Amino acid sequence: MNKTLKLIKKLNTTHSLTTDEYQYLIDNKNEKASQLLKKYAVAQREKYYGKSVFVRGLIEISNYCKNDCYYCGIRKSNLNCERYRLSKDEILSCCKEGYELGFRTFVLQGGEDATFTDNFLCDLVSSIKENHPDCAVTLSLGERSYDSFKKLYDSGADRYLLRHETASDEHYALLHPDTLTLKNRKKCLNDLKEIGFQVGCGFMVGSPFQTTSHIAQDLNFIEEFSPHMCGVGPFIPHKDTPFKNYNAGDAELCCYLLSIIRLIKPNILLPATTALGTVKNDGREKGILSGANVIMPNLSPLSVRKKYALYDGKISTGDESAQSLYNLKKSMNSIGYTVVVSRGDINTNIKE
Repeated sequence: MNKTLKLIKKLNTTHSLTTDEYQYLIDNKNEKASQLLKKYAVAQREKYYGKSVFVRGLIEISNYCKNDCYYCGIRKSNLNCERYRLSKDEILSCCKEGYELGFRTFVLQGGEDATFTDNFLCDLVSSIKENHPDCAVTLSLGERSYDSFKKLYDSGADRYLLRHETASDEHYALLHPDTLTLKNRKKCLNDLKEIGFQVGCGFMVGSPFQTTSHIAQDLNFIEEFSPHMCGVGPFIPHKDTPFKNYNAGDAELCCYLLSIIRLIKPNILLPATTALGTVKNDGREKGILSGANVIMPNLSPLSVRKKYALYDGKISTGDESAQSLYNLKKSMNSIGYTVVVSRGDINTNIKE
Protein backbone atom coordinates (compact mmCIF):
# COMPACT_ATOMS: atom_id res chain seq x y z
CA MET A 1 0.00 0.00 0.00
CA ASN A 2 1.44 3.39 -0.93
CA LYS A 3 2.13 6.17 1.54
CA THR A 4 -0.92 8.26 0.58
CA LEU A 5 -3.36 5.45 1.36
CA LYS A 6 -1.50 4.64 4.58
CA LEU A 7 -1.86 8.24 5.72
CA ILE A 8 -5.58 8.22 4.92
CA LYS A 9 -6.06 5.06 7.00
CA LYS A 10 -4.01 6.61 9.82
CA LEU A 11 -6.15 9.77 9.73
CA ASN A 12 -9.34 7.70 9.81
CA THR A 13 -8.12 5.98 12.96
CA THR A 14 -6.27 8.71 14.86
CA HIS A 15 -7.95 11.86 13.45
CA SER A 16 -4.55 13.49 13.48
CA LEU A 17 -1.57 13.96 11.15
CA THR A 18 1.50 16.18 11.17
CA THR A 19 1.56 19.27 8.97
CA ASP A 20 4.04 17.53 6.66
CA GLU A 21 1.72 14.53 6.39
CA TYR A 22 -1.22 16.75 5.50
CA GLN A 23 0.88 18.37 2.79
CA TYR A 24 1.87 14.95 1.45
CA LEU A 25 -1.82 14.00 1.19
CA ILE A 26 -2.53 17.15 -0.81
CA ASP A 27 0.56 16.92 -3.03
CA ASN A 28 -0.20 13.30 -3.85
CA LYS A 29 -3.94 13.58 -4.41
CA ASN A 30 -5.19 10.97 -6.90
CA GLU A 31 -8.45 9.25 -7.77
CA LYS A 32 -7.83 6.22 -5.55
CA ALA A 33 -7.00 8.44 -2.59
CA SER A 34 -10.09 10.61 -3.23
CA GLN A 35 -12.39 7.60 -3.29
CA LEU A 36 -10.94 6.15 -0.08
CA LEU A 37 -11.22 9.52 1.68
CA LYS A 38 -14.86 9.86 0.61
CA LYS A 39 -15.64 6.34 1.79
CA TYR A 40 -14.14 6.95 5.23
CA ALA A 41 -15.57 10.48 5.50
CA VAL A 42 -19.12 9.37 4.71
CA ALA A 43 -18.83 6.48 7.17
CA GLN A 44 -17.60 8.80 9.94
CA ARG A 45 -20.34 11.33 9.29
CA GLU A 46 -23.03 8.65 9.33
CA LYS A 47 -21.89 7.51 12.78
CA TYR A 48 -23.11 10.86 14.10
CA TYR A 49 -25.67 12.17 11.63
CA GLY A 50 -26.87 9.29 9.49
CA LYS A 51 -28.20 10.50 6.12
CA SER A 52 -29.42 13.81 7.54
CA VAL A 53 -28.58 17.13 5.90
CA PHE A 54 -29.16 20.23 8.04
CA VAL A 55 -30.38 23.43 6.41
CA ARG A 56 -29.60 26.90 7.73
CA GLY A 57 -31.58 29.91 6.60
CA LEU A 58 -29.03 32.46 5.41
CA ILE A 59 -30.01 36.12 5.78
CA GLU A 60 -27.50 38.58 4.34
CA ILE A 61 -28.25 41.58 6.53
CA SER A 62 -25.81 44.18 5.14
CA ASN A 63 -23.16 44.57 2.46
CA TYR A 64 -21.57 47.63 4.06
CA CYS A 65 -18.06 46.82 5.32
CA LYS A 66 -15.30 48.91 6.88
CA ASN A 67 -12.62 46.49 5.66
CA ASP A 68 -10.81 46.33 2.33
CA CYS A 69 -9.89 42.65 1.96
CA TYR A 70 -8.33 42.19 -1.47
CA TYR A 71 -10.54 39.23 -2.49
CA CYS A 72 -13.95 40.51 -1.41
CA GLY A 73 -16.60 42.10 -3.61
CA ILE A 74 -18.09 44.15 -0.76
CA ARG A 75 -14.73 45.67 0.24
CA LYS A 76 -15.11 49.31 1.24
CA SER A 77 -13.21 50.68 -1.77
CA ASN A 78 -15.51 48.99 -4.30
CA LEU A 79 -17.49 51.98 -5.54
CA ASN A 80 -19.51 49.79 -7.91
CA CYS A 81 -21.10 47.88 -5.03
CA GLU A 82 -24.76 48.83 -4.56
CA ARG A 83 -24.97 49.04 -0.79
CA TYR A 84 -27.91 48.04 1.40
CA ARG A 85 -28.71 47.09 4.96
CA LEU A 86 -31.84 45.36 6.17
CA SER A 87 -33.99 46.81 8.93
CA LYS A 88 -34.92 44.87 12.05
CA ASP A 89 -38.44 44.34 10.70
CA GLU A 90 -37.10 43.04 7.37
CA ILE A 91 -34.82 40.56 9.15
CA LEU A 92 -37.61 39.38 11.46
CA SER A 93 -39.84 38.94 8.42
CA CYS A 94 -37.20 36.70 6.79
CA CYS A 95 -37.05 34.62 9.97
CA LYS A 96 -40.85 34.31 10.12
CA GLU A 97 -40.96 33.12 6.51
CA GLY A 98 -38.09 30.70 7.13
CA TYR A 99 -39.68 29.31 10.28
CA GLU A 100 -42.92 28.55 8.45
CA LEU A 101 -40.90 26.67 5.82
CA GLY A 102 -39.22 24.55 8.50
CA PHE A 103 -35.90 26.30 9.13
CA ARG A 104 -34.69 26.05 12.73
CA THR A 105 -31.38 27.88 12.37
CA PHE A 106 -30.98 31.40 11.03
CA VAL A 107 -27.56 32.64 9.93
CA LEU A 108 -27.21 36.42 9.99
CA GLN A 109 -24.29 37.31 7.74
CA GLY A 110 -22.91 40.69 6.80
CA GLY A 111 -19.91 42.92 6.36
CA GLU A 112 -18.40 44.73 9.33
CA ASP A 113 -21.07 47.43 9.34
CA ALA A 114 -20.66 50.00 12.13
CA THR A 115 -24.37 50.84 11.97
CA PHE A 116 -25.09 47.44 13.49
CA THR A 117 -24.10 48.33 17.05
CA ASP A 118 -24.12 45.92 19.96
CA ASN A 119 -27.43 47.39 21.11
CA PHE A 120 -29.05 46.88 17.70
CA LEU A 121 -27.76 43.35 17.28
CA CYS A 122 -28.57 42.26 20.85
CA ASP A 123 -32.11 43.56 20.47
CA LEU A 124 -32.39 41.78 17.12
CA VAL A 125 -31.10 38.45 18.45
CA SER A 126 -33.36 38.68 21.53
CA SER A 127 -36.37 39.32 19.30
CA ILE A 128 -35.60 36.36 17.05
CA LYS A 129 -35.23 34.07 20.07
CA GLU A 130 -38.42 35.44 21.62
CA ASN A 131 -40.35 34.78 18.39
CA HIS A 132 -38.74 31.40 17.72
CA PRO A 133 -37.42 29.95 20.99
CA ASP A 134 -36.76 26.54 19.42
CA CYS A 135 -34.36 28.00 16.86
CA ALA A 136 -30.62 28.62 16.85
CA VAL A 137 -29.15 31.96 15.80
CA THR A 138 -25.78 31.98 14.07
CA LEU A 139 -23.89 35.22 13.49
CA SER A 140 -21.24 35.86 10.84
CA LEU A 141 -20.38 39.52 11.23
CA GLY A 142 -16.59 39.62 11.33
CA GLU A 143 -14.18 40.65 14.05
CA ARG A 144 -15.49 42.30 17.21
CA SER A 145 -14.23 42.87 20.74
CA TYR A 146 -14.50 40.28 23.53
CA ASP A 147 -17.12 42.45 25.26
CA SER A 148 -19.15 42.70 22.06
CA PHE A 149 -19.07 38.94 21.50
CA LYS A 150 -20.09 38.40 25.14
CA LYS A 151 -23.08 40.74 24.81
CA LEU A 152 -24.21 38.93 21.67
CA TYR A 153 -23.90 35.56 23.40
CA ASP A 154 -25.80 36.80 26.45
CA SER A 155 -28.58 38.10 24.18
CA GLY A 156 -29.15 34.54 22.90
CA ALA A 157 -26.83 34.01 19.93
CA ASP A 158 -25.76 30.37 19.74
CA ARG A 159 -23.09 30.16 17.06
CA TYR A 160 -20.53 32.37 15.37
CA LEU A 161 -18.84 31.82 12.02
CA LEU A 162 -15.49 33.54 11.48
CA ARG A 163 -13.28 32.08 8.78
CA HIS A 164 -9.61 32.23 9.68
CA GLU A 165 -8.98 32.52 5.88
CA THR A 166 -5.43 31.13 6.11
CA ALA A 167 -3.29 29.86 8.99
CA SER A 168 -0.13 31.43 7.57
CA ASP A 169 0.75 34.96 8.73
CA GLU A 170 2.66 35.54 5.51
CA HIS A 171 -0.23 34.42 3.32
CA TYR A 172 -2.74 36.37 5.42
CA ALA A 173 -0.78 39.56 4.76
CA LEU A 174 -1.01 38.96 1.00
CA LEU A 175 -4.82 38.74 1.16
CA HIS A 176 -5.55 41.63 3.54
CA PRO A 177 -4.48 45.24 4.21
CA ASP A 178 -2.12 45.96 7.11
CA THR A 179 -5.04 46.85 9.40
CA LEU A 180 -6.04 43.16 9.57
CA THR A 181 -3.87 40.44 11.10
CA LEU A 182 -4.09 36.70 11.56
CA LYS A 183 -3.12 37.22 15.21
CA ASN A 184 -6.27 39.22 15.88
CA ARG A 185 -8.42 36.82 13.84
CA LYS A 186 -7.21 33.93 15.98
CA LYS A 187 -7.78 35.97 19.13
CA CYS A 188 -11.39 36.50 18.08
CA LEU A 189 -11.85 32.77 17.46
CA ASN A 190 -10.41 31.93 20.88
CA ASP A 191 -12.56 34.61 22.53
CA LEU A 192 -15.70 33.15 20.92
CA LYS A 193 -14.85 29.67 22.13
CA GLU A 194 -14.09 30.87 25.66
CA ILE A 195 -17.40 32.74 25.85
CA GLY A 196 -19.32 29.59 24.95
CA PHE A 197 -20.30 29.97 21.31
CA GLN A 198 -20.39 27.05 18.93
CA VAL A 199 -17.60 28.36 16.71
CA GLY A 200 -16.85 27.97 13.01
CA CYS A 201 -13.60 28.75 11.23
CA GLY A 202 -12.62 28.01 7.61
CA PHE A 203 -10.64 29.03 4.55
CA MET A 204 -10.74 29.53 0.77
CA VAL A 205 -9.35 26.81 -1.49
CA GLY A 206 -7.24 28.20 -4.32
CA SER A 207 -6.93 31.75 -3.01
CA PRO A 208 -4.18 33.85 -4.61
CA PHE A 209 -0.62 32.89 -3.57
CA GLN A 210 -1.90 29.80 -1.74
CA THR A 211 0.46 26.79 -1.69
CA THR A 212 -0.11 23.24 -0.53
CA SER A 213 2.02 24.15 2.47
CA HIS A 214 -0.52 26.84 3.38
CA ILE A 215 -3.40 24.35 3.09
CA ALA A 216 -1.52 21.88 5.28
CA GLN A 217 -1.17 24.61 7.91
CA ASP A 218 -4.91 25.25 7.65
CA LEU A 219 -5.64 21.57 8.32
CA ASN A 220 -3.24 21.58 11.25
CA PHE A 221 -4.96 24.68 12.66
CA ILE A 222 -8.38 23.05 12.31
CA GLU A 223 -7.12 19.98 14.12
CA GLU A 224 -5.67 22.04 16.99
CA PHE A 225 -8.52 24.55 17.30
CA SER A 226 -11.20 21.85 17.00
CA PRO A 227 -14.08 24.05 15.77
CA HIS A 228 -17.72 23.02 15.93
CA MET A 229 -18.16 24.09 12.29
CA CYS A 230 -15.84 24.68 9.36
CA GLY A 231 -16.63 26.56 6.17
CA VAL A 232 -14.40 25.60 3.25
CA GLY A 233 -15.14 26.68 -0.29
CA PRO A 234 -13.29 27.57 -3.47
CA PHE A 235 -11.93 31.06 -4.02
CA ILE A 236 -13.90 32.83 -6.76
CA PRO A 237 -12.63 36.16 -8.15
CA HIS A 238 -14.70 39.34 -8.21
CA LYS A 239 -14.32 41.78 -11.10
CA ASP A 240 -13.96 44.81 -8.80
CA THR A 241 -11.09 43.53 -6.66
CA PRO A 242 -7.29 43.37 -7.06
CA PHE A 243 -7.63 39.61 -7.63
CA LYS A 244 -10.08 39.91 -10.54
CA ASN A 245 -7.77 38.09 -12.97
CA TYR A 246 -6.95 35.11 -10.75
CA ASN A 247 -8.42 31.68 -11.42
CA ALA A 248 -11.13 30.20 -9.23
CA GLY A 249 -10.29 27.40 -6.81
CA ASP A 250 -10.71 23.76 -7.80
CA ALA A 251 -13.95 22.06 -6.77
CA GLU A 252 -12.39 18.58 -6.70
CA LEU A 253 -9.65 19.71 -4.32
CA CYS A 254 -12.29 21.39 -2.19
CA CYS A 255 -14.23 18.10 -1.90
CA TYR A 256 -10.98 16.24 -1.13
CA LEU A 257 -10.34 18.66 1.73
CA LEU A 258 -13.92 18.34 3.02
CA SER A 259 -13.29 14.60 3.38
CA ILE A 260 -10.02 15.23 5.24
CA ILE A 261 -11.69 17.71 7.62
CA ARG A 262 -14.47 15.19 8.32
CA LEU A 263 -11.81 12.67 9.34
CA ILE A 264 -10.00 15.25 11.50
CA LYS A 265 -13.21 15.87 13.48
CA PRO A 266 -15.85 13.24 12.65
CA ASN A 267 -18.78 15.08 14.30
CA ILE A 268 -18.03 18.50 12.81
CA LEU A 269 -20.80 20.50 11.15
CA LEU A 270 -19.48 20.88 7.61
CA PRO A 271 -21.27 22.95 4.95
CA ALA A 272 -21.34 22.27 1.24
CA THR A 273 -20.97 25.94 0.39
CA THR A 274 -22.71 28.16 -2.14
CA ALA A 275 -19.28 28.88 -3.65
CA LEU A 276 -18.80 25.16 -4.29
CA GLY A 277 -22.16 25.08 -6.07
CA THR A 278 -21.12 28.16 -8.05
CA VAL A 279 -17.91 26.72 -9.53
CA LYS A 280 -19.54 23.34 -10.26
CA ASN A 281 -23.23 22.82 -11.07
CA ASP A 282 -23.52 19.79 -8.79
CA GLY A 283 -20.91 21.09 -6.36
CA ARG A 284 -23.12 21.07 -3.29
CA GLU A 285 -24.24 17.51 -3.98
CA LYS A 286 -20.60 16.46 -4.44
CA GLY A 287 -19.78 18.21 -1.18
CA ILE A 288 -22.40 16.18 0.68
CA LEU A 289 -21.06 12.99 -0.93
CA SER A 290 -17.58 13.98 0.30
CA GLY A 291 -18.62 14.25 3.95
CA ALA A 292 -20.42 17.59 4.32
CA ASN A 293 -23.77 17.69 6.13
CA VAL A 294 -24.98 21.30 6.07
CA ILE A 295 -26.42 23.50 3.31
CA MET A 296 -27.42 27.15 3.69
CA PRO A 297 -30.25 28.22 1.36
CA ASN A 298 -30.81 31.96 1.02
CA LEU A 299 -33.70 33.55 2.94
CA SER A 300 -32.65 37.13 2.11
CA PRO A 301 -35.21 39.28 0.29
CA LEU A 302 -35.00 38.70 -3.47
CA SER A 303 -34.31 42.41 -3.96
CA VAL A 304 -30.90 42.25 -2.23
CA ARG A 305 -29.54 38.80 -3.06
CA LYS A 306 -27.52 39.90 -6.07
CA LYS A 307 -26.15 42.88 -4.13
CA TYR A 308 -24.44 40.63 -1.58
CA ALA A 309 -21.76 39.68 -4.10
CA LEU A 310 -18.60 38.53 -2.34
CA TYR A 311 -17.52 37.01 -5.66
CA ASP A 312 -18.74 36.88 -9.26
CA GLY A 313 -21.38 34.45 -10.51
CA LYS A 314 -22.86 33.58 -7.09
CA ILE A 315 -25.83 31.23 -7.30
CA SER A 316 -28.95 33.39 -7.29
CA THR A 317 -31.76 31.56 -9.04
CA GLY A 318 -34.42 34.10 -8.21
CA ASP A 319 -36.48 31.33 -6.61
CA GLU A 320 -38.67 32.21 -3.69
CA SER A 321 -37.46 30.55 -0.50
CA ALA A 322 -40.17 27.87 -0.62
CA GLN A 323 -39.27 26.86 -4.18
CA SER A 324 -35.57 26.90 -3.34
CA LEU A 325 -36.11 24.59 -0.37
CA TYR A 326 -38.29 22.25 -2.44
CA ASN A 327 -35.57 22.00 -5.10
CA LEU A 328 -32.92 21.41 -2.44
CA LYS A 329 -34.88 18.59 -0.82
CA LYS A 330 -35.36 17.01 -4.24
CA SER A 331 -31.63 17.19 -5.10
CA MET A 332 -30.62 15.75 -1.71
CA ASN A 333 -33.15 12.91 -2.05
CA SER A 334 -31.71 12.11 -5.48
CA ILE A 335 -28.32 11.30 -3.90
CA GLY A 336 -29.78 9.39 -0.96
CA TYR A 337 -29.92 12.09 1.70
CA THR A 338 -32.74 13.75 3.63
CA VAL A 339 -33.15 17.41 4.57
CA VAL A 340 -34.26 17.47 8.20
CA VAL A 341 -36.12 20.07 10.27
CA SER A 342 -33.80 20.58 13.22
CA ARG A 343 -31.53 23.12 14.89
CA GLY A 344 -28.77 20.79 13.76
CA ASP A 345 -26.48 21.16 16.76
CA ILE A 346 -23.19 19.31 16.86
CA ASN A 347 -23.73 15.69 17.90
CA THR A 348 -21.42 14.14 20.48
CA ASN A 349 -23.13 10.75 20.54
CA ILE A 350 -22.32 8.08 17.98
CA LYS A 351 -25.43 6.59 16.37
CA GLU A 352 -25.86 2.88 16.90
